[in-house]
Amino acid sequence: MLINVIVMLVIIQFIIGLLFAFNVINQRNEFLWQVYNSINSLLEPVLAPIRRILPRTGAIDFSPLVLIIALQIFMRILIYVVYGQ
Repeated sequence: MLINVIVMLVIIQFIIGLLFAFNVINQRNEFLWQVYNSINSLLEPVLAPIRRILPRTGAIDFSPLVLIIALQIFMRILIYVVYGQ
């Protein structure tokens, strides 16, 4: 369940970041800015090492995608080890 929560936080952070980037929502929206900063402060310790490993791609950040894929692989391995399926 913890992995699913982390994946949902990554997706929420990505969506809010897109809304800010394309000016759909103004960055002066205090509530969404606080939500975005809170999620960012939770995920940054996990995403920062991934960003250091990945090559620079300009404005596109692939570290959330890599994190989601790594968590899904980890979850599948864990299920296989626990349940043997």
